[in-house]
Amino acid sequence: MVKQRHQAFIDLCNQMAENHPDNIGILAVQQFFKNHEENKVPCHALWSEVKEKHNLSFLLNGSLSIVASDQVFQSDIDAEQDNTNDSNFSYCLVTGKKAKNVETTTRSPIQGSQATAKLVAFQVKSGYDSWGKHQGAIAPISEEAEFAYTTALNRLLAKDSHNKFVEGSRTFIFWASTNNEASHKAEAGLWNLLRNTAKDDPNRNVAKVREIFKAISSGTIKTTLDDHFFFLGLAPNAARIAVVYWNECSLREFAKKLLKHFEDMDIVDTRPNKVPYYGMFNILSAVTKGGNKSEVQPNLPEAVIKSIIQGIPYPFSLYTSCLQRIRAEHSITITRAAIIKAYINRHYNGELTSMINRENTNIGYLCGRLFAVLEKEQEEANNSSNIGERYLNAASTTPSSVFATLLNLNIHHEEKLEKPAQIRFSKLKGEIIDKLYDGEFPSHLNLEDQGRFMVGYYQQRQEFYKKNEINNSNGE
Repeated sequence: MVKQRHQAFIDLCNQMAENHPDNIGILAVQQFFKNHEENKVPCHALWSEVKEKHNLSFLLNGSLSIVASDQVFQSDIDAEQDNTNDSNFSYCLVTGKKAKNVETTTRSPIQGSQATAKLVAFQVKSGYDSWGKHQGAIAPISEEAEFAYTTALNRLLAKDSHNKFVEGSRTFIFWASTNNEASHKAEAGLWNLLRNTAKDDPNRNVAKVREIFKAISSGTIKTTLDDHFFFLGLAPNAARIAVVYWNECSLREFAKKLLKHFEDMDIVDTRPNKVPYYGMFNILSAVTKGGNKSEVQPNLPEAVIKSIIQGIPYPFSLYTSCLQRIRAEHSITITRAAIIKAYINRHYNGELTSMINRENTNIGYLCGRLFAVLEKEQEEANNSSNIGERYLNAASTTPSSVFATLLNLNIHHEEKLEKPAQIRFSKLKGEIIDKLYDGEFPSHLNLEDQGRFMVGYYQQRQEFYKKNEINNSNGE
């Protein structure tokens, strides 16, 4: 079959040379084969890099376009196609033009797939043949279109590609439609945000990503109506590659959705280094035991990615996994607090703020703040505290069962403090308790209020740290 195709191509070159004896490009290609120069090609130093591509073109020395793009050459092919009755010529489903369609397509393997896996594959004699058509004739794709999409796809899937990342069994690729500053920065920004490797620093450049999308969204970095952003999810499926996710929108709209992710995840940060925590690596590590991202629920990464890309609510499984890790470790980290805030805000219209909100009267939020105050007061009285480890889970689910005990214990802690500290804590506790309904603690907090408890607790703790920073800076 290969020899037959090779000879058919040589015959075509001879025919074209006969039809256009003055065309230097066609004559040069004809002479190339007459002299059997093709036998020297495998000896070239770059042959090992191109031999898998299966597609070669001829370019005259000093010319800017390949010989096959010559209008005379193309016109003859078009005329031949229009006049042919060959079943291999049909209207391409991609371009809509009549052209010679391919029988099989080029392989484009992804992680977890067979080495010969293809995005478009045709089974042979398996019951899918119809009306006497076989392989590529069933769903015609022209040679031109097939070469274009497989070349682009394999470039995006290349090992060193920054337009690709892998989560579990899913391979995601993304690209912008135009070649300009906004497109390049959007592609680089998304790769830095979503890449899942722990090598080097998973937060590297994430801080800059927010500024990039803010600039694109605001128009500081110029975009046009033709600038679009594409996101494709692929999965291995026997000998084929399955498309499991597709999203397309304008580049500016895409930037706004990414910026919304940063805004929803934004929460008060009193850490000296202020390491970014918005990336996929941080989010998934925060909801697994010991930060081991490999133990994350199978479908969770894909669901989180869709939420970020489309601007839709974060998955319920992310929220519950976060609460489970907090209860198991008695630790509310900044990333966990941010995840809970982001989840609740997308489901309940942005009710939680980044900083502490003293006007928030939600029962769960108030209980969380009060628990943080009682814990802090014990720390100052005894230089240590154990109520977080002993009572956090009960306080965040069944407040009435533990807060009476905690307030009684607090009396002894308060007695150990100096008068100014007693007054400060007493006023703060009174401010919070006064907002409770009839001053009573609920017997049970629903799942959403349990999350609000954690955010209230975290923000109140950060408020104490912030005041300590101010006092230290004033030399007190």
